[in-house]
Amino acid sequence: MFDVTDKPRVFGLPPGADFAQDLVLGLTLRMAGQSPEAMARVDLYVNTRRMQRRIETVFASLGTGFLPRIRLITDLADPLDRIHLPKPVPALKRQLELAELVRKLIEADPGLAPRSAVYDLAESLGALLDEMQAEGVTPDDIAALDVTDQSGHWERAQRFLQIVTHYFDPDSDTPDAAAVNRLALRMKLSRWEDVRPQNPIIIAGSTGSRGSAFQLMTAAAKLPQGAVILPGFDSDMPDSTWDVLRNDVRNTDAMQGEDHPQFRFARLLESLHMRHSDVARWAPTPPPSAARNALVSLALRPAPVTDQWLSDGPNLPPLAEATQSLTLLEAASPRDEARAIAMRLRQAAEDQTTAALITPDRMLTRRVSALLDRWGILPDDSAGTPAQLTAPGRLLRHIAQLRVNGPTADQLLTLLKHPLCHSGADRGQHRLWTSELELFIRGKGIPYPDLPQLMAWKGADDAQEWLDWIDRCFLQPALMTQQPLGEHVTRHIAQAQSICAGSKSDDASELWNKKAGETCKAAFDTLIENANFGGTISARDYADLVDNLLRSHEVRDRDAPHPHILIWGTIEARVMGADLVILGGLNEQSWPGSPPADPWLNRRMRQNAGLLLPERRIGLSAHDFQQAVGAKEVWLSRAVRSEDAETVPSRWLNRLTNLLRGLPDTGGPHALNEMQARGDVWLTLGRVLEKPIRTPAAPRPSPVPPVRVRPVELSVTNIEKLIRDPYAIYASKILRLRQLHPIQHAPNPMHRGTVIHKVFEEFVSDNAKNGVPISEKTLLSTARRILDAEVPWPTDRIQWRVRIEKIAHWFIENERARQSAAVPVLFESQGAMDIADPPFRITAKADRIDLNDRSGAFVYDYKTGTAPTKNQQLQFDVQLLVTAALILEGGFDGFNPRFVSEARYISLSGNGSEVPAPLDECPPDRTIGMLKSLIQAYRDPDTGYTARNRAHKDSFSSDYDQLSRYGEWTAADPAKKVFLS
Repeated sequence: MFDVTDKPRVFGLPPGADFAQDLVLGLTLRMAGQSPEAMARVDLYVNTRRMQRRIETVFASLGTGFLPRIRLITDLADPLDRIHLPKPVPALKRQLELAELVRKLIEADPGLAPRSAVYDLAESLGALLDEMQAEGVTPDDIAALDVTDQSGHWERAQRFLQIVTHYFDPDSDTPDAAAVNRLALRMKLSRWEDVRPQNPIIIAGSTGSRGSAFQLMTAAAKLPQGAVILPGFDSDMPDSTWDVLRNDVRNTDAMQGEDHPQFRFARLLESLHMRHSDVARWAPTPPPSAARNALVSLALRPAPVTDQWLSDGPNLPPLAEATQSLTLLEAASPRDEARAIAMRLRQAAEDQTTAALITPDRMLTRRVSALLDRWGILPDDSAGTPAQLTAPGRLLRHIAQLRVNGPTADQLLTLLKHPLCHSGADRGQHRLWTSELELFIRGKGIPYPDLPQLMAWKGADDAQEWLDWIDRCFLQPALMTQQPLGEHVTRHIAQAQSICAGSKSDDASELWNKKAGETCKAAFDTLIENANFGGTISARDYADLVDNLLRSHEVRDRDAPHPHILIWGTIEARVMGADLVILGGLNEQSWPGSPPADPWLNRRMRQNAGLLLPERRIGLSAHDFQQAVGAKEVWLSRAVRSEDAETVPSRWLNRLTNLLRGLPDTGGPHALNEMQARGDVWLTLGRVLEKPIRTPAAPRPSPVPPVRVRPVELSVTNIEKLIRDPYAIYASKILRLRQLHPIQHAPNPMHRGTVIHKVFEEFVSDNAKNGVPISEKTLLSTARRILDAEVPWPTDRIQWRVRIEKIAHWFIENERARQSAAVPVLFESQGAMDIADPPFRITAKADRIDLNDRSGAFVYDYKTGTAPTKNQQLQFDVQLLVTAALILEGGFDGFNPRFVSEARYISLSGNGSEVPAPLDECPPDRTIGMLKSLIQAYRDPDTGYTARNRAHKDSFSSDYDQLSRYGEWTAADPAKKVFLS
C-alpha cells in the first residue's frame, strides 16, 4: 500500500472533511490495482463503534468487495493473544468492590467523608484507576509525589488511593478491563518489535489524547506498512505557531498549550521527530470550505501569538466566502435557541438533507427532541436514552425507592399508573380501579396509605383481591435493616415481577420486553452475578446503586429514528460527516465544560505523576469545535441568558467574532452581521411559530340558570359565599364541580383549623361531660393526643403544638370566665330552619353553644385565622348572625333558649382574642329579613350568579377562579349575563 521509507507515516484530513468517506476513498485509491483480497489484509483501528459502523456503511455503498479488519482502539487483543490474557473482571464487580472498600473505610473513620458519598467516591476512584492504567502510572508513582506544600487533605486522599493498589498487581488473576487492555497493548508492541508486520496497519480518527492510544499510534507510524490518519489536522497554521506548541510539549513544567486543538498532534509529531509539513493529505478531496478553515485556524492561535491576527488577518481568503454558509444564532433564552434549531432541523428533514446537532448540553438536546416531536420527527441520538429513563428503568427505580421510606400516596399512585403495572392480565379493570382509588385517596387525604384505610373505599368489596395484591406489593413497611446485596436484588426483582404480572396473572414478561427491557435485564443479570462483592448495605444505598447502574446503560433503537436528523456528542464531530452541522450551546461551562472536580490530585501533582491535566478536556473540545465548524453548512448557536443569569460566549466563538470585528478592511464586520442576520431570520420564525393567537378577553361571567335547577338548601357557610362570590355557588351546587385535592396531602390551613378545632372542642366537651379540670395541663394533654392521631407530619405536629401552647394560658383564663357566665351544652351541633315561600332551608353547624341560668344562649365559633371584623360581619361574614337567628327559630332540636345573649368568635391565632358579633346592630329578626331578601333575589329568573360579586379584596381567592377565567377580567368590569336553559 505504501512506498518503502525509513520515516514514520502520518497523514491528515482537514477540518470539516467527512472522515469515514475520505478514509475509505484514500484506502481504495491506494489499493487500486491490487487483488481484491488485499483489502482484507489491512488492519484498521478506529476509536468508536459508531465510526466502525459508518465505515462499513461506506464500503457497502461501493458494491461487492472485501472489508479491512476493523477494530476498536480500546480492544487491542488479537484472537491468538486472548488465550494468554486473563479474563477481565466485569466493570460492575470492580465498582462494587470499590464501593464496599470505601464504605468500610468511612465506617472506620466517619470524618473522612459522608456515607452518602460512597458510590460517588467509588466511581471517581474507578475513573482514576482507569486513567492510571491507560497512562502507565503506578501507585508507587503516586506515593512518591512531593507533597511538602500540600495540606492535610493529601493524607486523607492517600487512604482512599491505597484501596486501588491491589489492582496493579501483575500476578493478579482477576485484572480489570483497563489492566487487560494494557497487557494486550504491551504484548502487541512487543510482537511488533520482534516481528515487524508487513501488512498495512492503520490507526484512524484518534487524537492520541490517552497514553495507550498515543503509544499505539507512535508504534504503528514506524511500521513498514503502518500509518496514522489524524482527524481535523490544521495545515493552515504557520511554522511559528507549531514551534510554540512544540515548545509547550517540551516544557512540561509550564503546563501550557493543552487547551489548543492541535496540541496533541504537536506532541505526536514531536515524539516522531516530524514537522507538520511532513503530514501528507490522506485523500484528494478538498475540504468543504478551505477559506473558513483558514479563518478558524487564525482565530484559535495560541494565546502567546494572537498578535498574528494583526499580521495574518488581512491576508486571509475573502471573508464573505469563508462565512457564506455560516450562521450565528444568538437567542434570548435556551427555549428560543432550541426552537430555532428544531425548525431548521425540520426544514432539513423536508429537504432530505443530513443534519446533525452537535452539543455536550443534554438539556438542549432534550428540548430540541421535544420540539421536533410536534412534527413527528424522532432524531437519531448517538447517546441513546439512559436506561433509568425508560419505562422498565423508571419502574425499577420507583420500587427500589419504595423500600427506603415506605409507601406514600404519591409513590403508590405513581406505581399503580405505570404503563407496565398489572400488564399481565386485566389491565383495563386495573386502570379503572386505580382512577377510583385515586379519587378516594385525594378526597380523604391519606398521606401514608395502608390496607385498613383503603378498605374504607366504596369499591373495596368488589376489588378485595386487587387490594390484597396492592398490600403485598406496595404497602409493606420500609426496610430499616441492612441486608446482603444479593437479597436486595432478589427481593427487588420478585417485587417488580409481581407488580408487572398483576393480581390475576403470573406473566411478568412485559417488564423485560423490547429493547429497554432487554437492556435493564442485562444490567440486573450482571448485578446478580456480582452481588457477592457488594457486601451488606441499606435500602437507601441499594436504591442509589440501582440508579447508578441504570444510568450507565443506554437504550438505542436504530430503526425508529429519522435517518437524516442526528444528534451527536462532541466526539462524533471528529469522525462523522453531515451536510448541515449545528453547534449548539456554545457558552462557557457548556462548550467547553468546566473540568470536573478532582478529589484526589491537583494539577501539579497530576503533571508530576504523568496523568492527564484538566486542560486536556478543553483541548479536545477545541479540536471537536474546529473539526465541526469546517463542515459544508454550519450554525453556531448559543443562548444569551440561561434560566437565571447571563451567559458567557464560548471562548472559541468569542475569538472568531472578535477576529471578524477586527478586520474592517476585508469586510469582517459585514460578514459577522450577515451571519447574525441569517440567525435572526430563524429566531423570528420561531417567535411566529409560538405566537399565541390573540383572542378577546373573557367577560366577567354571571350565568343565569333556570330557577328549577337553583339550590333550595344552603349552609350558613354557603350563604357567605352567595353574598361574596355567587359564581362559586353556581359551580358547586348547580354544576356540581368540586376541587380536586392533591394526591400527597400536605399540611394546610384548612387541615390545621380542623385539628385545632377538635382539640378545643374535645377539651371543653370533656370538661362539661366528664368533669375534666380546666387547666393548661389538661388542654395540652388533649392537644398531644389529638395531634399524634391526626397529624402525620412530625415537624408540623410540633409547630401546631407550640401554637396551642402559646395561647393555652390565655384560653384557660377566658374559658373560666366564659363558664362562670354560662354552661356549655352543645358541641358541633347541626341545626336547620326553613324560610321564605316556597321554603328554603338554611343549615348551620355550631362549634359551641352555652346556656346560662336565665336561659340565654352564648354562641361561640373557633377561628384559627383572623376573626372577621364588625363591618365584615354586617356585610357578608354572617355565620354567627345567622346561627343566632337559627337558634331563636328553633333550628336546634330540643334546644329552645329564650334569647341569644351574645355571639363571639374565639380567635386562636397569635396571642388569642375574641370578636363579638354585632347582634345589637343586626338582631336575629333583621338577619331573617336579610336572608329572605337574598333568597328571593336569587329566585328571580333574571338574577345571575356573578363572579366575585363582593370579594372584599383582590387577594380573595376562589376554587373556581380558573373556571370563571378571573384575570382576563377584574372586579371593576361589568358582569355579562348568560341565560342558560
